Amino acid sequence: MKVIKLREGKERSLLRRHPWVFEGSIAKGKADFGETVRVESAGGDFLCWAAYSPSSSIKLRAWSFDEAERIDAAFFERRIAAALAYRARLAIDSNGQRLIHGEADGLPGLIVDRYADTLVAQFLAAGTEQWKGVIADALLAATGLTRLFERSDSGVRQLEGLTPVKGWVRGEGATEVELHESSWKLKLDVAEGHKTGYYLDQRDNRREFARWVRQLGAQRVLNCYSYTGGFSVAALAGGATDVTSVDSSGPALARATEHVTLNGFNPAHHLALDADVNATLRGFIKEGRQFDAIVLDPPKFAPSAAHAERASRAYKDINRLGLRLLAPGGLLCTYSCSGGVGPELFHKIIAGAGMDAGIDAYIVDRVGAAPDHPQTLVFPEGEYLKGLLVMRR
Repeated sequence: MKVIKLREGKERSLLRRHPWVFEGSIAKGKADFGETVRVESAGGDFLCWAAYSPSSSIKLRAWSFDEAERIDAAFFERRIAAALAYRARLAIDSNGQRLIHGEADGLPGLIVDRYADTLVAQFLAAGTEQWKGVIADALLAATGLTRLFERSDSGVRQLEGLTPVKGWVRGEGATEVELHESSWKLKLDVAEGHKTGYYLDQRDNRREFARWVRQLGAQRVLNCYSYTGGFSVAALAGGATDVTSVDSSGPALARATEHVTLNGFNPAHHLALDADVNATLRGFIKEGRQFDAIVLDPPKFAPSAAHAERASRAYKDINRLGLRLLAPGGLLCTYSCSGGVGPELFHKIIAGAGMDAGIDAYIVDRVGAAPDHPQTLVFPEGEYLKGLLVMRR
């Protein structure tokens, strides 16, 4: 077993069970791609077993802090079983859920979602790439399923020196799946959809949006960056009769329109706009339009803290426009999935947008990802999705 020694004082994060070690913390030692290494303090004390990544600035990702534990097939079987046991306690009202959420489940660099009878995995780090076959077999054995599709086409893999990969790891067949969520049906293609096929992290927020629409009697609803219309379906389920979905992807909007009819809603109550969101918001302001509820769920503007300043301007701009379009007493549901923008900064951005728009609002809720996308006490970086629900005064 190869040994990696850390510089003096650089063991503190590992002693707090944080799973990452950056290049600058290493005093000596190296290993092959994805190889399991013993990590020691400058004084020679055991710290963890970790996967080594030659290309990444995160050189080590901890597998285990137990010196007696061995990183083998049985290790991955135990970790997967524990992750599934946690999800079983959540009573998720859907046939789609996240089964493995990377570091939060003790498997850094691994994302696994289940959609009905199909598993979709992202192997995003050297360690999980090295153990891919073992992990695939363990996942299918634990779930009793036979199909596992890989969506390792995220840009994150490039930081690990890996090329994008997409295709069947185990099993074969059609990649279109019908997702059941709350009382709704949604179709997705695990080979072509965003992320692993859909945004499961917003499941609870879509359900709560339907409740708010019903409670407020909101009729005019605007869903920006709508993708395939999850929040639009939720708005119609809540009783809205004038729902507009805006996205720059024609295929996604076609799927949103399909979802409206699939769930038995009147297609005349839904308008799909293939357009730029910023330009659309500005156009609606010129037209004097107002909405009873607005959803702003943009893509990741800040993949890291280094991009936070530029992302802040983008978030502020769309929220300023959104608040100006909000009718008095209306509800703005605004989200950020940028890990580089924390909850406190996001609050400041929305407050600044309100000041610029000349609009004050009550914060009626603060939300995050569904609990099958957990954040742990020792890994705050796991908190990426945050949202504010604000009601115009």
